Amino acid sequence: MKWMRWYALSLCVALSGSLRAAEQPAASSEPTQTEGASALVDSGITDAPASDAGTLPLDLPAPTPADAPDMAASSITQATVSNITLAQMGQPLGLALSGGQLQAGINFTLPSDEVVTTAQLVLNLKVSPALAARNTTLQLMMNGQPLGTVPLGSAQSDDTTYQMDVPAALVVSSNNLSFKINDGDALLCQRELTDKYQVTILPTTRLELEGQQLNIGSDLSHFPRPFFDTMQMTPASISIAFPEKFTPDEVSAAALIASWMGIQADYRGVSFDVQTNSLPEKNGILIGAPGDIIAGVQLPQSNGPLLQIIDNPGNPVYKLLLVVGKDDNQLRAAAWRLTRGQFKPQTASLAVKPQAIPVSKPYDAPRWITTDRPVRLSELIRKDQSMTVTGIWHDVLRVAFRAAPDLFLWDGDTIPMRISYRFPSENWIDEDKSYLNLTFNNTFLHNLPVNKQGILESLWHKLGGDARQERADIPLEPYMIYGDNQLSLYFNITPKASAPCGVLLNNNIKSRIDEDSWIDLSHTRHFAQLPNLSYFVGASFPFTRLADYSQTALLLPAHPGDAQIATLLDLAARSGNATGTALNNNRVLFGLPEGGANKAWLDSRDILAVSTLGEEAFNRAVLADSPFVTSDHTLGVREPSRWQKIKRWVEGNWNLNGLEADRYFSSNEAWRGFVSYRSPWNDQRVVVMAIGSNDDQLSRLHTDLMSAKINAAIRGDAAVITDENGVRSFRVGPQFPSGQLPWYMRIIWYANQHSAMLAILGVILSMLVGLALYSALKRRARNRLNPESDS
Repeated sequence: MKWMRWYALSLCVALSGSLRAAEQPAASSEPTQTEGASALVDSGITDAPASDAGTLPLDLPAPTPADAPDMAASSITQATVSNITLAQMGQPLGLALSGGQLQAGINFTLPSDEVVTTAQLVLNLKVSPALAARNTTLQLMMNGQPLGTVPLGSAQSDDTTYQMDVPAALVVSSNNLSFKINDGDALLCQRELTDKYQVTILPTTRLELEGQQLNIGSDLSHFPRPFFDTMQMTPASISIAFPEKFTPDEVSAAALIASWMGIQADYRGVSFDVQTNSLPEKNGILIGAPGDIIAGVQLPQSNGPLLQIIDNPGNPVYKLLLVVGKDDNQLRAAAWRLTRGQFKPQTASLAVKPQAIPVSKPYDAPRWITTDRPVRLSELIRKDQSMTVTGIWHDVLRVAFRAAPDLFLWDGDTIPMRISYRFPSENWIDEDKSYLNLTFNNTFLHNLPVNKQGILESLWHKLGGDARQERADIPLEPYMIYGDNQLSLYFNITPKASAPCGVLLNNNIKSRIDEDSWIDLSHTRHFAQLPNLSYFVGASFPFTRLADYSQTALLLPAHPGDAQIATLLDLAARSGNATGTALNNNRVLFGLPEGGANKAWLDSRDILAVSTLGEEAFNRAVLADSPFVTSDHTLGVREPSRWQKIKRWVEGNWNLNGLEADRYFSSNEAWRGFVSYRSPWNDQRVVVMAIGSNDDQLSRLHTDLMSAKINAAIRGDAAVITDENGVRSFRVGPQFPSGQLPWYMRIIWYANQHSAMLAILGVILSMLVGLALYSALKRRARNRLNPESDS
């Protein structure tokens, strides 16, 4: 396959090179610039001859001449167009170059089954006025090969855009794009780390690509390709198709696969396009029973679970994955086997044997930090990260981890964290002005010094003694721990004023965080008040308490539409991404069961429902005993009864804003969002419903949840999202405690939570006791003054 791809790549490069040569004169290869910017200079861009194998940055064997033409002709049949931005390459804030850091680079990858034929770099820059006045240039390189230079002095505004053609032969699966300011001698000694001399490559900078899709053949060993490629850095969209009459078991299998795809997609994100009795235009997954027909494609007959990959009849370069099973057990076994991978090469079809699917334990999500021991920071970093940085100017060391959202500590308790670190030992470093900067979730924590602070320590250091501080214990407040967390560490090394310029670019020095650095969550408990939608959008909690959804029921209307199923699959993918565990034991129900095993299933599980306002009967049944009410295709808040008002007042729930929420619901025609409440089938469980005014609004939830701003604004038990006003969140119903807190600690917690109510009750009790004592003492005094009255 490698030589096939090499030949195909060579063919595409030759084709694209000849087309460009035919369309443009040799002297017209200058890059262009958009409005408000001057032309690029010294581009040095030439199309490499397709026959020169040395120009390809690939180490692949030569093709077999006898077979190469036929294979190449059958391998490339479909054009592709894609964009990838600097933000998607992992730089959401862009890249900044200044006097201290004259060059920087970024690695990015592209799908391995696509061959690039045309590439263009759209470069968006922000140049400081002082640097623009120097009339210097910015040099660009791709995979070690020069692309050209950009005149920074020509910037006519804060933001400037350039366009540059990139030789397609340079763009491969794994790439490095680097930038360098060509004014190194003059800027080398800029010790002041300001933005006076700075150019920022903005995160909107993008690479526009055109290419050809390779036909990788019908082979399960490539999975998850071609449906999702782990090399791609852009969001994925996956099509899933069902037969015209589909069952809850088939949607359950789809949810399992979707959650696993969410794990693979990770930071990129993934969405699902659901079709009924219709084939995807490109790659897609078909789920159904043996013999079912989906738009003319009949699923193979089989007595057991089956996986098979075939050509898409509409275009054989695209593939259809068939997941076939007669019932829930077979479909679940097929879907679970698919997520296990390790298929033998050239496997187009596989009869799946019975599978022993494990069941999750509470809080065993692999992507959640453990709470039974201290965890070393080195356990939390990615495999491609290091705890050591080089040079004076370097990237921030970021340690990211996820935690269960219901971690609980008493007021006053903190989470211990130890940082062990080492600065370089160089005599040109100003140790009094150099620090290790610590930031946790964008909150500044501390500046850790090179040497110990204090009068005795400073005196000892001046006498030549060792006063290095290489360890610090830093307590974290419990409220600082979120579902997603990031600890940022930066060695801010300041050279002495007398340091020579040459040392400023000395990349031989090393600063490191030692192995003896940890964070300890072992003193926390799992306890929270539910419902809480911020837990749901952040970590799909409480459903992810058991990450495989073995204690969750997924509820859809009796006849769900494509948009409702797609939303359910999107939520399943978010759950898998949050925990690292697929929904191996999820259960989907159509409509609200009135009895039998399905009713018993609801009685013992949390419920995640998806609906639209058009599902009037379904919504009425699900919301019957909740704070919410639906009628005439509108959603509102139920007026509490007198007893409920008294109960809420006694419990201290004085800040509920049901009336405000009801008015907001009724004032918006098009909206989507979430509502949550205590389960009427089990008072220790929670119901969360994703709902929209129509299918179009419901489909927008996926995009909404990709926004960090929207996620942060969703809280309470009702959240309404509109295009005009963004997010409005409300608390309309009471919460209840849930978790691992012993009863005697719950009493203390309850007293702490309802101090105002306890004060009122204390006053009332004191008045009653006082009145009783007053009456008793008054009677006693009367008897003492009138003893004859006793007779």
